[in-house]
Amino acid sequence: MSDLKTALGEAVAAAFAAEGVPADLARVTPSDRPDLADFQSNGALAAAKRVGKNPREIATAVAERLKGDPRLSSVEIAGPGFINLKVADAALSDRANAVAADPRAGAETMAVPRRVIVDYGGPNVAKEMHVGHLRASIIGESLKRIYRFRGDEVIGDAHFGDWGFQMGLLIAAVCDTHPAIAELVEDLNARGEVTEADKGRLAVLATLGLDDLGALYPPAAERAKGDVEFRNRARRLTAELQSKKAGYYALWERFRDVTREALIRDFHALGVDFDWWKGESDVEDLIGPMVADLDAKALLVDDQGARIVRVDRNGETRPKKLADGTVVEAPWPDPLLVVSSEGSAMYGTTDLATILDRRRAFDFDLVIYCVDQRQADHFEIVFRAAYLAGYADEGQLIHVGFGTMNGTDGKPFKTRAGGVLKLNDLIEMTREKARERLHEQSLGEDVSADEFEEIASKVAVAALKFADLQNFRGTSYIFDLDRFSSFEGKTGPYLLYQVVRVKSLLRRAAGEAARPGPVIVGESAERDLVLALDAFDAALADAYDKKAPNILAEHTYRVAQAWSKFWAACPILQAEPAVCASRLTLATATLRQLELALDLLGIATPDRM
Repeated sequence: MSDLKTALGEAVAAAFAAEGVPADLARVTPSDRPDLADFQSNGALAAAKRVGKNPREIATAVAERLKGDPRLSSVEIAGPGFINLKVADAALSDRANAVAADPRAGAETMAVPRRVIVDYGGPNVAKEMHVGHLRASIIGESLKRIYRFRGDEVIGDAHFGDWGFQMGLLIAAVCDTHPAIAELVEDLNARGEVTEADKGRLAVLATLGLDDLGALYPPAAERAKGDVEFRNRARRLTAELQSKKAGYYALWERFRDVTREALIRDFHALGVDFDWWKGESDVEDLIGPMVADLDAKALLVDDQGARIVRVDRNGETRPKKLADGTVVEAPWPDPLLVVSSEGSAMYGTTDLATILDRRRAFDFDLVIYCVDQRQADHFEIVFRAAYLAGYADEGQLIHVGFGTMNGTDGKPFKTRAGGVLKLNDLIEMTREKARERLHEQSLGEDVSADEFEEIASKVAVAALKFADLQNFRGTSYIFDLDRFSSFEGKTGPYLLYQVVRVKSLLRRAAGEAARPGPVIVGESAERDLVLALDAFDAALADAYDKKAPNILAEHTYRVAQAWSKFWAACPILQAEPAVCASRLTLATATLRQLELALDLLGIATPDRM
């Protein structure tokens, strides 16, 4: 079921070909002047250069061929050779009925589905999530849903940071500040195992909460920068943990368990979930054999006691985009450090082993890493090493980077005291603002307290997510809670309000026994709404190809705007029966598409406000 843009594009291409003009130039796009036309084709201008004809002559000949198409009410030539197309009301009616009858609201699926893994979230064990994790969670969740909806088989993986140097730092800090825990850990290390008799003694580990770990880590990380002895000790502890020394491993298990509880809480509050809750530790058993494999392939090089993989070959360069958009040839980044001089696996080592694990477990066609843009060089190194080792095929590993969420001062979002804001605190702060907004608008006054809280939570998540997703992921943006929580303008709450408005209309229609019927387009606002609905598949395909949920977010906002205009201009329940039935079908199709699109953005909708 092609959308109008695709169908008209095929018709224009056929007309171009019939005139001896390359059909690939016959691109149809939504009109820049919707007051003059619905679609346009500027291909005659490019074709003129290729075939040596006047562009207006080409456009006129093509237009003559198109004028007999019953889907078009007019075909006009403008300027030097622009072809303006206006769709007939009957064709719009047919398209509206097709969209209304389609459970997918007009969206197509991939001809050849792929096996895809989306790596997002990426929180570290022993640290509560903060606002820096927000964009990875929001963008990654949307990409997972978009790819799945398009027909791919998709796995979402949280990929915890739970096995690297930060664990050694935290073990050192805990043992230095908690004598009873240090004594237990050393005893278990000495005996080399945890027995049933130790179960009671392990209760001392339960005294460690996530707040304790969060308070211990920053000073330990800071100390390691200047204290060489402490840094080396943390590296040694990391290596001993990775060899599963009994005491350190038992302490690490407490780190993991207490963190998991908080992570599930915060992810759930954001409407984010994963198919795999894997961490770096899940590939620990693969690292030894992988290192041996890299060695056998002559990829490992000894370097000052460490072992590395050089990802460049004979001084080759790589294309690199600068901040101003210029692309230059640049040297490759540093090599991949696989084994440290202390014998521990490094951050890149576990990333490489994770690729190997994913290949064996899922045999992927594509892995999308939704991670901060500042990690671009790291992933370029890891991906190149994976390609050299044969763990993935060239192009199967893609880093989808993103900018930062900034405060109104233009700097990364902080607390008023200047600290990093915990994600849970941001969520609660947004919930409180949602409650305030609902009261200001006199919304939710006739529902129970529990339902009001559910509505407020959905409004808060919509505010957070749409504020992020309306921006292209590669850019940074200013987070303004007052603006993004408003029920007016380009915001998540505005979109929810339009959905609730449609649901309220359909409930009233059902109460009055008014039923939907065939769509008959006649009014301008009806035309605009159908054209907006028709664009869903194109927006979805574009968001998929560019890995850019903002394209779908923009489409969703346009549909909501078109619905609002339609609501104001076209009486529904008061109209005569055939018109009422037609407009109820349009309302039903709008609701389905809005809810589908919002769900793909990770936004749940309430039934009422």
